[in-house]
Amino acid sequence: MQRLQAFKYELIPNGEIQRQLRRFAGSCRFVYNKALALQQASHEAGEKFIGYVAMAKHLTAWRNGVETPWLKDSPVHPLQHALKDLDKAYQNFFAKRADFPRFKRKGSGDSFRYPDPKQIKLDPGNSRLFLPKLGWIRYRNSRDVLGELRNVTVSSKGGKWFVSIQTQREVELPATPVTTAIGIDLGIARFATFSDGTYLEPRNSFKTKAAKLAKYQRRMAHKQKFSNNWKKAQVKVQKIHTQIANARRDFLHKATTTLSQNHALVFIEDLQVGNMSKSAAGTAENPGKNVAQKSGLNKAILDQGWGEFRRQLDYKMAWKGGMLFTVPPHYTSQECPECHHVSADNRQTQAKFVCVKCHYENHADHVGAINIKERGYRLLACGDAALSRSMKQEPAEVSQLSS
Repeated sequence: MQRLQAFKYELIPNGEIQRQLRRFAGSCRFVYNKALALQQASHEAGEKFIGYVAMAKHLTAWRNGVETPWLKDSPVHPLQHALKDLDKAYQNFFAKRADFPRFKRKGSGDSFRYPDPKQIKLDPGNSRLFLPKLGWIRYRNSRDVLGELRNVTVSSKGGKWFVSIQTQREVELPATPVTTAIGIDLGIARFATFSDGTYLEPRNSFKTKAAKLAKYQRRMAHKQKFSNNWKKAQVKVQKIHTQIANARRDFLHKATTTLSQNHALVFIEDLQVGNMSKSAAGTAENPGKNVAQKSGLNKAILDQGWGEFRRQLDYKMAWKGGMLFTVPPHYTSQECPECHHVSADNRQTQAKFVCVKCHYENHADHVGAINIKERGYRLLACGDAALSRSMKQEPAEVSQLSS
């Protein structure tokens, strides 16, 4: 099987190369925003959508024009790839997979990509990398790069520069040595509860840093915007955000690696995290209810990183020879695993589950994990149609997910 994998390293650029990196990232951001503005103007004028090929001709004109001749100082391939990114963003919008493309802001996700592997040289023995118009750059060589190089992405985060080297290689289809299956119920009080009764405590990386982050954000707000002191305060805020993201990512990687190594089948709920964490503020005409409580719940949901957990678990299970399956999340914590009676009254509190019919008792999250595993088996045995029919037979009075 073909495996695409990215190897990320921290760059060690000198002052001149750092200025070049910022300049190239800014040029790519400028091209992206200028092309987006051109698309919007074309749409308002009633003209057709401008495809990538036609937009690339505009890029040539911008590079050769008198208004933006400095674009010539940047490598052309990353600029072209910025146009491809915009074209892909529009295609995702047309397919209803994403929102309408937005303008990029300086300092937020600065990056650019070299898509042509022929222009890139890698010297792991000396821990350095050659990139067009940048030359040789040293990097922190923490592990070997495996496979044939495909592209390189340079990005900035928390005041540091990183390089992500994507490779492709042929690997044997793995055969997992384990045969166990497990269901996982994701939550907030417990990050993950498993069908065998064990569970993982939440990392709550944002919650643990919230007070410190708020303190430095207040200091930043009290300073003149874009002054030297304001920039110093901004660096401290960015550092805390980086610590939060790193702690969450480390926790998720350890959890998903352990699961992929110990289980051949993993079943989880098909949660729509974006819908679950939408704001309840409403509009001026129709204001929302319990906005403050819903805002706190949204922060707690996003702090867990459920989407990233599922993404990591998906590819790691495939790499280990296992499989990940998603099941409908409806009533998983309200259905009795013994008599299969479904009622909102079964779940008396956030943690306590007592079946009103057969009096079965257990932790509500453990009940959810057991039901998720059972639904996964039914999905494998009977297919989507049978499981969908089973979901339609659930009582109508139970109208919302409680997990």
